[in-house]
Amino acid sequence: MTATSSNTNSSTYALRRRLPDGKVGDVLFSLGLMAKAPYFATIIPIVEEMEPGYARVKAPMWFGIQNHIGTFHAIAACNLAEAAMGVLMEATTPDTHRWIPKGMQTQYLAKATTSLTAHAELAEPVDFAEITEGRDVVVSIRILDKAGTEVVHADITTWVTPK
Repeated sequence: MTATSSNTNSSTYALRRRLPDGKVGDVLFSLGLMAKAPYFATIIPIVEEMEPGYARVKAPMWFGIQNHIGTFHAIAACNLAEAAMGVLMEATTPDTHRWIPKGMQTQYLAKATTSLTAHAELAEPVDFAEITEGRDVVVSIRILDKAGTEVVHADITTWVTPK
């Protein structure tokens, strides 16, 4: 689902659109994301797609995010969900508004033994012109393993207000 807005040119989204398409642009943007929010570097995210209403972020399986049984750690998966939500909100929220995470509901559905890909989407369309006082906006994130199995599902509530 996409947002309803006349201006979705946040500075972050405008930067991503100026970078090259493909792997080079994905890696450059992802490095910037990790510089801006260093904790995300723990999952080594690669932003593969960023557009209003949708984001796709991949994270490799590596020893630094494994738990005691050798699977993708639950909190690392939450970190991936939050990275995908943040990228989506940066692409979706017009420069007349701001957002901040407010809460997360997470379901761990299966053991994750491979790299993971988070698909973030708005739970429902948003008309930012109607947000004059502040409103909850929910981002739904499906986290899939390499086989396409949903291993984690998260719904992140953000608080959106005019600037």
